[in-house]
Amino acid sequence: MAIAAVTIAAAVCYIVVHKWSKPQPQPPAVVVQPAVQEDVEVYGEYVGHVRAQQFVEVHARVEGYLENMLFEEGTYVEKGQTLFVINRGQYKAKADRAAAQLKKDEAQEQQSKRQLDRIRPLYEQNAASRLDLDNAIAAYETAKAAVAMSKADLAQAELELGYTTVRSPLSGHISERHVDVGTLVGPGNKSLLATIVKSDTVLVDFSMTSLDYLKSKERNVDLGQKDTSRSWQPNVTITLADNTIYPHKGLVDFAEPQVDPRTGTFSVRAALPNPKRELLPGQFTKVKLLLDVREKATVVPQRAIIIEKGGAYIFVMRRDSTVEKRFIELGPEITNSTVVERGLNPGELVVTEGYHKLTPGMKVMPVQQNATDDAVAKKEEE
Repeated sequence: MAIAAVTIAAAVCYIVVHKWSKPQPQPPAVVVQPAVQEDVEVYGEYVGHVRAQQFVEVHARVEGYLENMLFEEGTYVEKGQTLFVINRGQYKAKADRAAAQLKKDEAQEQQSKRQLDRIRPLYEQNAASRLDLDNAIAAYETAKAAVAMSKADLAQAELELGYTTVRSPLSGHISERHVDVGTLVGPGNKSLLATIVKSDTVLVDFSMTSLDYLKSKERNVDLGQKDTSRSWQPNVTITLADNTIYPHKGLVDFAEPQVDPRTGTFSVRAALPNPKRELLPGQFTKVKLLLDVREKATVVPQRAIIIEKGGAYIFVMRRDSTVEKRFIELGPEITNSTVVERGLNPGELVVTEGYHKLTPGMKVMPVQQNATDDAVAKKEEE
């Protein structure tokens, strides 16, 4: 009996000691990251259409046979450069005739002036009648009017003669010719000779929604108007057809003052330099527009945010390593981060991984951000 009593007492002690020596459950391991404060750039993405800064059609302004073409198609031409020559024979003859008529009328004017100068003193001496004086004055005024008309006719004839030499109205790249040498061109016939495109600077047109407009107004951003009080301007970056980023940025220089009721959008235009002609008028491209810069915004990783019917919330770790369920107001998303408008202060520790098993007030074991997912999973299993 004594041996049995000792055995039972030993078993009871073993059970008690084993029970109290059993390890307590560890707090769940979570990855935490401090909320940071930084300047956040907010962009909008749209589909844009490239067009030339200037696009001019070259027309023949007088009728005649095309005699010569003095350029190579598709090349760069300078402003004022001679492009085409139209037969000038009839216009030269018309100008010569107008010049001869002017000389004739000027001679008639001089004769009428001399006649008036003779009649006037005779009339003052009562040696000529009033009728003679009036006739002399009328003849002189008629001669002066004829001279004025002849000058106008000569100017018109010389202008038409000048139109036989077709010059480039601007500097740019010229298209292929639309007519061949020897063709009768001009009003009533084929007047379009070529087109010239000035594309060292291009314009990119795209459409924005009225919601974008309202958001920009909330931030006091007037698209199309340069505001020197801001440290930034609404610049534009575009993506080329091979998905590379075009190296030059542009600025929005115009925004349509009204919304198209059919689409609910309004047109916006940006100007971009195009020194190497990488952008061709007529092509479509992706446009990325800087809409706003949120200075000193509170930012957290997107993976830390839980969204439910009641709103968006995150788990914030307190100083005593317990977590708090915090509802927040979300702002714009940037890459893998989100701006928090309200509900969080910079520097507070936010749970970014392992929050799916948490409840408010639970104590946790924080793990550095650079810890591996395997380490976090191992802690959770324990």
